[in-house]
Amino acid sequence: MAKYLFLVFTTPRPGQDAAYNSWYDDQHLDDVLRAKGFVAAQRFSVAPQFGAPDILPYLAIYEIETDDPQAALDELARLADSSVIPISDSLDAMASVTYLATPLTPRVVEKS
Repeated sequence: MAKYLFLVFTTPRPGQDAAYNSWYDDQHLDDVLRAKGFVAAQRFSVAPQFGAPDILPYLAIYEIETDDPQAALDELARLADSSVIPISDSLDAMASVTYLATPLTPRVVEKS
């Protein structure tokens, strides 16, 4: 089974930081893992480096294991904003940006 990373850059609506972070950390990550093929999730705070332009301040990385990544993303889209994966009003959904990353090489780890 192939492995993919689904990168989701997001931001809260103005003045909704606490509600957004609580929803994302305490509910949304687990909800997304209900979609077939999604096996792990982790959130990050993003800070531009080396003169890069500003980007959205939060990144969630979801690990997907499937032979059909588009089917997994379609399933996620079908479940989004339903009782299975409710979306908080604190999320600025119109500002969200997503990417699907396909590995080009095996994972490289530090050599001891």
